Amino acid sequence: MLLLELKTALENLSRRVPREEILAFAKFLFLTAVILPIVPNRTFGSFGFNPFEAWLIVVAASGISYGSYLLQKASGGHGGMFLSALLGGAYSSTVTTVILAKRAREAHAPQACAGSILMASGTMYLRLLILLALFNRALAASLLWPFLIAGVGALGFGWYWGRVAASSGKDGQVNLPIKNPLELSAAFLFAGMFMVLLAASHYALDHFGRGGIYGLAAIAGMTDIDPFVLGMTQSGQASAFAAHAIAIAASSNNVAKGFYAFGFADRRTGVQALVLLSALALLGLVALFF
Repeated sequence: MLLLELKTALENLSRRVPREEILAFAKFLFLTAVILPIVPNRTFGSFGFNPFEAWLIVVAASGISYGSYLLQKASGGHGGMFLSALLGGAYSSTVTTVILAKRAREAHAPQACAGSILMASGTMYLRLLILLALFNRALAASLLWPFLIAGVGALGFGWYWGRVAASSGKDGQVNLPIKNPLELSAAFLFAGMFMVLLAASHYALDHFGRGGIYGLAAIAGMTDIDPFVLGMTQSGQASAFAAHAIAIAASSNNVAKGFYAFGFADRRTGVQALVLLSALALLGLVALFF
């Protein structure tokens, strides 16, 4: 009866809102309001795996990605490369780096592109702090100042580096394509990676000690580090040890993105991005001294 009463309003809404936007919102509701309540909230196995907490992590990561997507849609794709880098970094700094590096070949604005790539990685540190604060406040407190300094420093210097560039006027005017990040296959893949890395972390610690965890962190940094980072929040390890592993993963990810930029961008942009991201990786490792 309620749906029949709202039939006219829903039909008008479907005309005003694009079909893909309705599907994106429906997917987010499916992840949060349908799947999450029915996932068992109990611990299984010797690794202490809790399906509810694992899916809650998927929902939180998807929520940040979806929020970034909505902000990109609200800006209409405008705002230039810097805004695109900020919002793209909130979703995936690795994907944003690859896209910006490919666009750099056409933009002919090496400093603006390299600065934007650095800003996307700065956003990554702030995104990680938010996720850590949601699931492990002690771990977030351990990394608060190192990650805050690295994130704000990358944002500030990346903006300065791009703004001082002198080119043909295209600096900051290249926008990233707006793409809905809420793919259900990606959400299930994230959940799978989280479970695998959580189990791998326990196995590495049991058989190889701390060196095994640090090595796994460096390997995880080659791709998306969110599953590893969030796995460490549920690993039950000491905050200082887990913080060191997360800092290594983030720095490894920055170095990997530097090489991705070097490979996909023109030579000047690639060299600048590699140097900037390597410097950010060293700055991020300051967490190891806390």
